Amino acid sequence: MQGMILAAGMGKRLKALTQNNTKCMVRVNGVTLIQRMLEQLDELGLRRIVIVVGYEGQKLVDFIGTLHVRTPIVFVDNPIYYKTNNIYSLSLAKDYLEQEDTLLLESDLIFESSVLKALIEDPRDTLALVDKYESWMDGTCITIGEDDFIASFTPGKKLDFSDVSGYYKTVNIYKFSREFSRSHYVPFLSAYTMALGDNEYYEQVLRVIAMLDDPIIKAKKLTGQRWYEIDDIQDLDIAESMFAPDEYECLERIQGRYGGYWRYPKLTDFCYLVNPYYPPRRMMEEMKASFEVLLTQYPSGMRVNSLLAARNFGVDQKHILVGNGAAELIKALMENLTGTVGFIRPTFEEYPNRWTKDSVVYVPENEDFAYTADDLMAYFGNQEIQTLVVINPDNPTGNYIPKADVLRLAAWCAEKGIALVLDESFVDFADEENSSLIDDEILERYPHLFVMKSISKSFGVPGARLGVLATANEQVIGDMKKQVAIWNINSFGEFYMQIEEKYRKDYVAAMAKTRVARTKFVAGLQRLPHLRVIPSQANYVTVELLDGLDSRKLCKDLLRKYDLFIKDLTPKMKRPGKQYVRLAIRNTQDNEKLLAALREVLN
Repeated sequence: MQGMILAAGMGKRLKALTQNNTKCMVRVNGVTLIQRMLEQLDELGLRRIVIVVGYEGQKLVDFIGTLHVRTPIVFVDNPIYYKTNNIYSLSLAKDYLEQEDTLLLESDLIFESSVLKALIEDPRDTLALVDKYESWMDGTCITIGEDDFIASFTPGKKLDFSDVSGYYKTVNIYKFSREFSRSHYVPFLSAYTMALGDNEYYEQVLRVIAMLDDPIIKAKKLTGQRWYEIDDIQDLDIAESMFAPDEYECLERIQGRYGGYWRYPKLTDFCYLVNPYYPPRRMMEEMKASFEVLLTQYPSGMRVNSLLAARNFGVDQKHILVGNGAAELIKALMENLTGTVGFIRPTFEEYPNRWTKDSVVYVPENEDFAYTADDLMAYFGNQEIQTLVVINPDNPTGNYIPKADVLRLAAWCAEKGIALVLDESFVDFADEENSSLIDDEILERYPHLFVMKSISKSFGVPGARLGVLATANEQVIGDMKKQVAIWNINSFGEFYMQIEEKYRKDYVAAMAKTRVARTKFVAGLQRLPHLRVIPSQANYVTVELLDGLDSRKLCKDLLRKYDLFIKDLTPKMKRPGKQYVRLAIRNTQDNEKLLAALREVLN
């Protein structure tokens, strides 16, 4: 068997990185793609490796000459790479295809060695390596019929995005038997280029072969092995985190992205916190039906969006402001505060991070980080503060203060002349229903009260970037409206607010499902060794690790072995000798997946 690498292309989408080098000379974590690929092929005991070069070809040849590759390497030059596509590069090497069984690879790939192992060890002699289609993928896809025969090849520009459930993405690694190359591929390749020219793709030949009564080529499905195709700098950034040589570095890079995890194959996110059962399918279909209009039309201005939020939350429009996520409103609100601010720690760090002036911090001393309204009044009653920030339920602990006690706290703050900032982003997940303080009677009774709510978290639409601030302090609301942009909400967020009222029953049902899932998940955690679950009323739980377990190692093991991403809380909790993680509540199927992984890791 031989290897064959197509490496003639210019890689224009990588811009400056390929200005003087071919794409496979791009470095991922300090190692070029071509070096990594050659070293992996070198372990297979191949007869030779054929490399088709073109753009900056001599530089590539010279570089490969410095590598310690035992397998003989043959170079084939494509002198007109700038006006041809990879079908021409492959046609230049067709004589080699007819001489040996061949592993055919494109040079812009990075993959773990088990990817090649899966192809080599499969006894079938002619295979296209494929993976289940995901939204980050681009390029040729296939559908698979009985016995893994390829039913169709579909170029990326012709994909039917309305139904991608049956698609598999070609990894651009193939195994061709010599007989397949002789009897099918090379003859069809020659005929295809003669009829349609050299500016085509070699997959088009496979597309024609797949239409035959006896196409021979079958699909080889990957089963979780890691790979990535690098076409632009975003791909490169993701590949560097996926294939970081140190597993802890991989964890840190992924943690540092703060979202966008849909770009990572197979990753299940237990770190970021959203409603697992909302929005309902029908709401999403309604939004899809208006996609074209929403994408191509301006959203309404701030006044109209305040009207929508006022209708949805049942308050006066002068008492509510919509933000591009709660984060925008937190920043604006903190900039409007004066004096000393009281915080509780550990907590959601966005508030203290946005405050650079004097502060007083209360830290519960018990093992569950629990506190009550009375605890807060007792502690801050002896402090000179002008504002108190309370997250309820708190993040990351899930500590919850009942509504009646929050109202007592609001009354106490009013008596003391203290502004109360209450973040109730997770309050709808609490067992106590109807516990929100976004209510005009309450707001007008306590004009010093500011209630923040992240729609992203409780309503499960973080991509829409929505949050609200409600208060009867019209002066502050007016000032903040001047500070944020008039079009701070996009059309998708506006349309979501427009239709949200129709789905209230679905929202109530989703909260009930989440509470059931939380109870079942917590029970499963409590049956595991070396864990102590801290009581929570939110859609997440904090867990203390016992018996010497290390939170960073646990996060690393779950990520690399199971593609499960959880939150390492130990640096945030600041308890010497203690280790903590936070686990989001997802749907029951995902929760069981995490419990099974923890069972294996902890036993």
